[in-house]
Amino acid sequence: MLWYSAVIAAGLVALVWSADRFVDGASAIAKRAGLTPMLIGLTIVSVGTSAPEILISVMSALAGSGELAVGNALGSNIANVGLVLGVTLLVSPITLGRSTTLIDLPLLMAVVLLTWGLLADHQLDPSDSIILLGTLGLFFIRIAQHAKTPGINSESRDIPEMSNAAAWLSFLGGLILLIGSSRVLVWAASHIAQTLGVSELVIGLTIVAVGTSLPELAAAIMSATKGHADMAIGAIVGSNMFNILLVLAIPGLWGTLPLETAVVSRDMVVVFLTTLILAMAALWRWNGALGAGTLSKGTGGTLLTLYVAYYGWLFYLP
Repeated sequence: MLWYSAVIAAGLVALVWSADRFVDGASAIAKRAGLTPMLIGLTIVSVGTSAPEILISVMSALAGSGELAVGNALGSNIANVGLVLGVTLLVSPITLGRSTTLIDLPLLMAVVLLTWGLLADHQLDPSDSIILLGTLGLFFIRIAQHAKTPGINSESRDIPEMSNAAAWLSFLGGLILLIGSSRVLVWAASHIAQTLGVSELVIGLTIVAVGTSLPELAAAIMSATKGHADMAIGAIVGSNMFNILLVLAIPGLWGTLPLETAVVSRDMVVVFLTTLILAMAALWRWNGALGAGTLSKGTGGTLLTLYVAYYGWLFYLP
């Protein structure tokens, strides 16, 4: 147990350092390509930091442990909004553009409701997975629209000057170490959880979900402290889309997967609530004259409180 705890501590140090390199490289690439931080957050950052979830989903499905993949997908979604965004907002408020407030967040809300409906029969079957993957195609269309109509956060700030090769080396090197260190953390934490006799679904919802969300947390905090809070929200929205529409869909492609009742009555409820609070907070602080909305530290505190309450529900309520 002591050895695994030491591995977790070392992994956290590597995670923070690699996140710094990752954000620097991603910001430099965005500047050189003429892309906004929001757009690169929705694409490169969100896909890259979702790689651990995708790998776990595939490996779990192949090993016949589909509930681990489902728990990972939903737990990562909850962690991204409740933990990652909650902590990020406590570090720095985030100003959202019109498209994020009025299109992206309502679209994420619609995807959550669609998923909730598909899982209402307490199973994930191939037809459900096909619908989710088809919806992912619509999200890619939305990403293409972002490229044509950038939001209010199009001005790059405090982006390091580096050559194209150095930018890609920093980005890819940081990404590889991000994924590698998160995998080490999950490996060590999973051994601790198994020693304590925790169920597969709970492992997916908690330790694995938090472990695979650590890249998002580290990257989001680094983005916020460097003045790229818009990249943080882009990465979170994009990552949650991939978690639901791709990571969750993968185990269903291998056949019908029965789900525990709690997946629908507990976990999807929290996914819905965290997304709803995020969307409503953005709309509540919407300023039509400025074409912008702001997520405050108060919203961050609310999301983080809900995340802690979810853990209480998970471990202390039947």
